[in-house]
Amino acid sequence: MAEETPLKVLFVKLKHIGDALLLTPTVMAIRKQHPRAEIWVVVRKGTEGILAGCPAIDRLITVTPVDAEGQGLRNAWRDFQTWREIRRQKFDYAFELTDGDRGRWLAGLSGAKNRCVNVSRYPLRFWWRQWFNRTSDSEWMQGHRVEKDFHAINDFLPLGEDIPPLCFEQSKTKGPDSGGRDFAVFHPGTRWVKKRWPKANWLQLAKDLLERVDRIVISCGPDEEERAFAKELLRGLDSDRVASTDGQLDWSQLAGLLYRARVFVGVDTAAMHLAAACQCPIVSFFTVSVQSQWRPWKAPCELLSLPEENTKHQTAEVVLGWVPNPLTPEVALAAVERMIRPAQQSP
Repeated sequence: MAEETPLKVLFVKLKHIGDALLLTPTVMAIRKQHPRAEIWVVVRKGTEGILAGCPAIDRLITVTPVDAEGQGLRNAWRDFQTWREIRRQKFDYAFELTDGDRGRWLAGLSGAKNRCVNVSRYPLRFWWRQWFNRTSDSEWMQGHRVEKDFHAINDFLPLGEDIPPLCFEQSKTKGPDSGGRDFAVFHPGTRWVKKRWPKANWLQLAKDLLERVDRIVISCGPDEEERAFAKELLRGLDSDRVASTDGQLDWSQLAGLLYRARVFVGVDTAAMHLAAACQCPIVSFFTVSVQSQWRPWKAPCELLSLPEENTKHQTAEVVLGWVPNPLTPEVALAAVERMIRPAQQSP
């Protein structure tokens, strides 16, 4: 699509790691419609690594999370400097996707020609109304969070009808060596206690799966509690065919594993969304999350839920492979057997 003057576009999304990755289909759609556009993205510090595989982003800026230790004048000054840099760019469009005052401060005062925000769920307080000149009241609670971002932009800057998959390009990945291609990735850890699956179940599933794959890699984040749980699984399995990342991999390295893995088994967390971006077959436990909003986007997957959650959220389109059983290792293994790809099919 030819452009006389390239667009300059700013996205502000100060949310969690998985939320940052869910922005990539919209960014890729902008790039497709406007190949010469200059695209800037502002995210919370600590979430930027998961965007390293998205080639459509020209400039990635971080701001300090509001809950970070040491928040004070220094961080306020850095935010002010970030705002000044943004304002100097004279963007054509600034999109606020955080649904909070901090994101609105950066987008609304960006000086962009079109300052855009969705107000259906979080109406503008009176002091923001003068700073946003484009508002949308499109309802987004019933759709996927990818769709939320996409339609928030599509309301103002047409992107077409087809929403791309998540993006973490394989060319942007790096090691480590997994010891071949016949392996599965487990990601059992999460900071949300309600999302967790019991240790005994993980151990039994791993023992059964080791009869079908050569190796299992236990993935975990750097959080001490996640690392400790991964170590407990290692001790319980006591096998040289099981290894842990011990929270040492960055997102590019984990993506490198997921592109080669035969299957990803884990809870609903950022690693699951990264598996979707890598088109790794997914078996994921959805015990409390709303599947219609957080399911793996456009990726081969089977979601396992507690019966009451399926009763509440089930639709044929959303719940893939729903089973009316407790989430036992046997149920999970059956799902893995349906989803796992032959070792030679790993990219």
